[in-house]
Amino acid sequence: MSGEIQVLLVDDHASFREPLAFMLGREPDLEVAAQTDSLAGARTILEEGSQDIDVAIVDLDLPDGSGLDFIGDLRRTRPESQALVLSATSDRVLLARTIEAGAAGVMHKSSRLEDIIDGVRRLHAGGQLLSQQEIIEALRTVVREREKDRDMQAAISSLTSREQEVLQAIAEGLGDREISQRLYIGVGTVRTHVTSILSKLGVGSRLEALVFAVRHGAVRID
Repeated sequence: MSGEIQVLLVDDHASFREPLAFMLGREPDLEVAAQTDSLAGARTILEEGSQDIDVAIVDLDLPDGSGLDFIGDLRRTRPESQALVLSATSDRVLLARTIEAGAAGVMHKSSRLEDIIDGVRRLHAGGQLLSQQEIIEALRTVVREREKDRDMQAAISSLTSREQEVLQAIAEGLGDREISQRLYIGVGTVRTHVTSILSKLGVGSRLEALVFAVRHGAVRID
């Protein structure tokens, strides 16, 4: 087995991945053992087991899935390997979820090459790129988001079947008179249902209700 740190690159942007692989390969103690542009490719590399992986550098946004899924696979099958996320996103919730999934470090794609190389070495040596406080705050963020999701699902579940029909009609672009004709109810009743929907979802307008409903799968959009 080589004494070099074996690195796996998982990134679908060849214009980023290939130059990074070249530069990492120039370091005397690093070797790019494999690289792939997809979640499926990364999983195949794990399943084949022919490559040693000390540190996997993973992008989150892959064409066939999320790098989060691969991080989970890596932690389960090769707990001694470390995952370093290199992402262009600044979404704090998403980055917090990468830490929960088992990523040992998170860096922005705009980070200097020297910092990325240093991060790989530190992780391989058992070091951390995140402070204890950053890890705790990330986990708190995930918990808060899950609680928010539960509250939102509870709000959607509180809608009556008629209110769900009205909300679906709004999603289809129907006005009050058109909704009343479809559901055989008066225009005033439609407006009463809309007022109740806004109250239950905790939003201030039909547009906000529509955005809420689409985001949480409460209506069908063709």
